[in-house]
Amino acid sequence: MFSENKKNRGVSSDAVKEQNKIAQGTTITGNIEGKGSFRIEGKVEGTLRTAGKIVVGKTGYIDGEIECENADFEGKFTGKIVVKDTLTLKSSAHIEGEVITGKLDVDPGATFNATCSMKGAVKSLNDERKSGKGKGEKTA
Repeated sequence: MFSENKKNRGVSSDAVKEQNKIAQGTTITGNIEGKGSFRIEGKVEGTLRTAGKIVVGKTGYIDGEIECENADFEGKFTGKIVVKDTLTLKSSAHIEGEVITGKLDVDPGATFNATCSMKGAVKSLNDERKSGKGKGEKTA
């Protein structure tokens, strides 16, 4: 009885921990959805959604939309990317388009030609401004 419960738990958690890999020389066109992480060394044209992490290697290229928890880029991206937590750009990364993220980590040498919104920071700044005006603060 107990061994069956352990096996069932292991299957569901392992499925989320597994990493999907798109190898160099591979091109995928279309929508990709998953629960685990992805490593992209090839080319993806379309939408990539996952509850996990996306790693784009030096030879990787994504043209389309990404929605994920965390992302590390060494390769190229064109389109719209939504990262719930941290977007990390290594020195060889080349990003163009629209970026929405919680945190942004950019190494020197990375190319970042994008509009960028940082969800947490933007909201808190607006809230502080509203609360400051409402308290009757005066400036010189």
